[in-house]
Amino acid sequence: NGGVVGVDNPAVVQPEVITTFNSSGTLTTAPYTTAVEHLVIAGGGGGGGIYYAGGGGAGGYLTATGNPVSGNSPYPVTVGAGGAAGGPGSDGAAGSNSVLGTPSAITSIGGGGGASNGRNGATGGSGGGAVGHSAPGTTGGAGTSGQGNAGGNAPVTGSNDSSGAGGGGAGAVGGDNTTNSGPNASMVGGNGGAGLASSITGASVTRAGGGGGGGYFSAA
Repeated sequence: NGGVVGVDNPAVVQPEVITTFNSSGTLTTAPYTTAVEHLVIAGGGGGGGIYYAGGGGAGGYLTATGNPVSGNSPYPVTVGAGGAAGGPGSDGAAGSNSVLGTPSAITSIGGGGGASNGRNGATGGSGGGAVGHSAPGTTGGAGTSGQGNAGGNAPVTGSNDSSGAGGGGAGAVGGDNTTNSGPNASMVGGNGGAGLASSITGASVTRAGGGGGGGYFSAA
């Protein structure tokens, strides 16, 4: 009769491990892990430093399954900080990158800062929003392909009165500003771009939305 001679290699089943990093550290994989699912989000950009400034862009958003790793191995994790808000008349600072140091490193780009004093929004994972009150208008910063969206624009028509635009989010571009040429003009800033929902931790959570633009009020 036929038969098989050899070592018995029973299947090994290990429980799923969910690890969240809110600050930099080290990811150590479980012994039999061969691949991980990841969600890496960078720090968001700061808003501009004036009342009709652009909002900061969300940090870059990268998620995927099947990222190859070795079992029982350490991998560095860098969590990027959010950018500082701009001082008077200054643009917001860019957010810092977040990095998952697996063999195929995953780098999410920090969000772009919101604009101030006649400038365009900065590029980033998602772009910063444009500043208002600056004829003939300014534009939002570009987002990084595959990670985020552009900040909103701030066109100005007629008078120089307008609000700031919203920063881009992982799921949508930032909202454009509003304008008004009449006396006692009151203008709402553009909305921040929507984030994206993920259930990587077991429950659906929306992350990486952009910051709203600054409003503007002109008294007669």
